[in-house]
Amino acid sequence: MFESVLVANRGEIACRVMRTLRELGIRSVGVYTESDRGAKHVGLADTAMRIDSYLDAAALVQVALASGAQAVHPGYGFLSENVEFARACAEAGLVFVGPSVEAIEAMADKIRAKEHVSARGVPVIPGAGSSNMTDAELIVAAESVGFPLLIKPSAGGGGKGMTEVFTKKDLPDALASARRVATKAFGDDTLLLERLVTVPRHIEVQVLADTHGHVIHLGERECSLQRRHQKIVEEAPSPLLDAETRRAIGEAACEVARSVDYVGAGTVEFLVSDEAPGEFFFMEMNTRLQVEHPVTELVTAIDLVEWQLRIAAGEPLTVDHVELLGHAVEARLYAEDPSTGFLPSTGTVLLLNEPEGVRVDSSLVPGLVISPDYDPMLAKIIAWGADRAEALARLDRALADTTVLGLRTNLSFLRALITNPEVRAGRLHTGLIESVLPFEPVPPDAAAIATAAELQRAFRVRPGSRWGAADGWRLGQDRPEAANVRHDESTATIELDGVTSTFRWASDGGSLWLSRDGGSWQFATPTRDERMVVHRASLDRAGVTASPEVRSAMPGTVVSVSARTGDVVEAGQPLLAIEAMKMEHTMLASVAGTVTVVVAEGDQVRVDQVVATIHPHEGDAA
Repeated sequence: MFESVLVANRGEIACRVMRTLRELGIRSVGVYTESDRGAKHVGLADTAMRIDSYLDAAALVQVALASGAQAVHPGYGFLSENVEFARACAEAGLVFVGPSVEAIEAMADKIRAKEHVSARGVPVIPGAGSSNMTDAELIVAAESVGFPLLIKPSAGGGGKGMTEVFTKKDLPDALASARRVATKAFGDDTLLLERLVTVPRHIEVQVLADTHGHVIHLGERECSLQRRHQKIVEEAPSPLLDAETRRAIGEAACEVARSVDYVGAGTVEFLVSDEAPGEFFFMEMNTRLQVEHPVTELVTAIDLVEWQLRIAAGEPLTVDHVELLGHAVEARLYAEDPSTGFLPSTGTVLLLNEPEGVRVDSSLVPGLVISPDYDPMLAKIIAWGADRAEALARLDRALADTTVLGLRTNLSFLRALITNPEVRAGRLHTGLIESVLPFEPVPPDAAAIATAAELQRAFRVRPGSRWGAADGWRLGQDRPEAANVRHDESTATIELDGVTSTFRWASDGGSLWLSRDGGSWQFATPTRDERMVVHRASLDRAGVTASPEVRSAMPGTVVSVSARTGDVVEAGQPLLAIEAMKMEHTMLASVAGTVTVVVAEGDQVRVDQVVATIHPHEGDAA
């Protein structure tokens, strides 16, 4: 076994790998960028070294050699499926904890992978695409694939660049956008088209293979609860499959692994129609650990990271029969705002409470700054139960006890999702989330509003002033008992109309945050000058018409500009696209008129920054 391993990643996966390294008595070497200097994984590592980018393969190899590491664990994302990184590790005498370069290459190209496994008798989805096909050729090929169809970057992953197209007229613009995203994200703009299966379910199978010819599968995971092709809730086993289908899909996954002499932990992804659950189609193989691997670990009692390391060290698999015990469900906590269409959120973690009694894979610590530079996933909360109903109930209780204040998260949406009747009944499909949107967060109730007002009042008084004393003194009549708020540095309790409510709270000076039962609310704490600005803005200014402004809905990078200053645009016409946290958001014209664009491709923009102004034509401004 290795004595020292470099963890070439960040966030919760780096923390999770380091946990197993510590249990095995292996020294962990971490890396961090300047913005991650105070990150949790840095403190967990036995030693950590600064780099400029997690995508700098040469720097990672240099750190491994300088630190005395014998192996490199890539985690997932970043360079985990990068052929050149795996090759660079091998050339430097480092063990890459993953499959061979040949296996990564065979499965990295989705077009070649489908052709490869089809030749081994594994069913695939009808599609088209090759490395040299132009958009015009793909449009012609789409006729044989049929609509609706799905555009997928051949070298992609994580749902990035995947686009559903329902009519031929929408295909050209969709292809252009997908190529742009694929080029930036993967350095390869090759696209493929696939038939879009109606009522699809996304089911994947975990495999393990050693260097001695042993290949096993550890059951399947259901990953159908997705939004924009990004998984949100995963579970094991799938509530859809019967024993015979489970056996057949597991054997198909093993055959895919054998076909490329796979070594290590990998995941074979299948698409299954809810209308014909006995049929399944190969989609792709992820030659790495998956984000959702904890649910498999909970129902098999097998540490996948440990086996990754043992296999990489040349040990044979000693597991020959896997029995699935109980049920596990995982929810991904994201830095995103459900009230604005799930746009990425940034901020500083002011208060953190992670639930007990369940598994939490997290990189969160108080004071952590969440920037738009990396993936928005903050943590994973995973619950096990003797059956599916118990696992979902435990997960719901855990989410209710989770608090992250200082930025917007999808926590309240997760609770609403796992209590949805369709989800509870196991009637899942990849379009289910979109069918229940838009999601309206629960507004603050009277207790929350009164608590916020009382805490804000306390903030506005001078230190030592009698107005801020907590002994009940006040000028004039006694304060009504109904508004009595007792609080310490992180909790506040209010008695209102005979009901006692307790909140967790935090403040950054400009805002006050309250949380209860998984829901959170942000209350502005404006200064006197800010309150005056709001007041002045509310005054009637009859006869004055302001030019409509288009403001950035999120912080990020301008990745394309489709309108130029002086263009005449219609309401709803795309003007430019902004990308942050693996998400591209198109800014639309709010009204018809002549546009002035004030940003260019590559510019960094802030949330609410003016990016364009539209001057309505005479007679259109009313």
